[in-house]
Amino acid sequence: MKEKSIMFHISTFYLFRPLDDINQVQKSLESKAAELGVRGLFILANEGVNATFSSDNTESLSAYKNFLMSEFTTQDLNFKNSYSEKQPFRMFKVKQRKEIVTLNTPELVPDNTKNHHLSPKQWNEVLKSDEDFLLIDTRNWYETHIGKFKSAIDPNIDVFTDFPKYVKDNDIPKDKKILMYCTGGIRCEKGQLELNKMGYDNVYQLEGGILKYIEEYPNDEFEGECFVFDHRVAVDQDLMPTKKFKLCPHTGQPGHLEITCVRCDSKAMIAKEIKDDPIKSITCSKNCAYHWTERPGKKGPKQVLEFKQ
Repeated sequence: MKEKSIMFHISTFYLFRPLDDINQVQKSLESKAAELGVRGLFILANEGVNATFSSDNTESLSAYKNFLMSEFTTQDLNFKNSYSEKQPFRMFKVKQRKEIVTLNTPELVPDNTKNHHLSPKQWNEVLKSDEDFLLIDTRNWYETHIGKFKSAIDPNIDVFTDFPKYVKDNDIPKDKKILMYCTGGIRCEKGQLELNKMGYDNVYQLEGGILKYIEEYPNDEFEGECFVFDHRVAVDQDLMPTKKFKLCPHTGQPGHLEITCVRCDSKAMIAKEIKDDPIKSITCSKNCAYHWTERPGKKGPKQVLEFKQ
């Protein structure tokens, strides 16, 4: 990793902790972020917080981390760090929701005891052993398609709320040791409780998720890149923004097929899932797709910058 090229440091964490006054927490988060020049996205719910934030100043980012540990009265926030040459967030934003990760089970709240959590080192040891287990990816299909652990089962789900149904419909044996993972660990926290409720007791999750694993074991058992929910799209094995993928203008999913728009001659990356679509596969935006459908052959002004970050 070339440190001199890193301009922005990004950190992510989650915490399941009852929040008595969400509005006051939001005000505190926003005030400190404005003071330190931090940008990012925080999700707040009665059950806790889920966040990713960034700064081009390492002292400011460190100060904000210290503030967060004080605000939530814990020294154990398990920050996962990555890097970027460009700012991944336009602003600092806080959203209030019913859950900090959506499974439609607000009554299921992890207790942060880290039972059945495997560190990246322990995880690697199990994967490389002769032990009998099932390794399941809990993420959405467009995330798994750009990278996953070598021997992982891909449920091919559209949203995380489909995960319990996948387990039920596929008769996953209850006596089998199950290893599950996601981007940063938060989906597995809820997923593990849901599986426990269904009668699965031998379930383990990767502590810190893919991001923490790559930080400690790059180019090992995890292959490809890891999708992230911000303007970086994905991070590579050096935890740097992807150079391969851009968000597809039609699907909003990772795309790596380069096209030149037939209407405005702009460059774009489209998802492979639409490569055979007669209109979407040749246009750089929904706007150009609409106009090309209405008036085939009619040129128009450029809609996007080439490979806009």
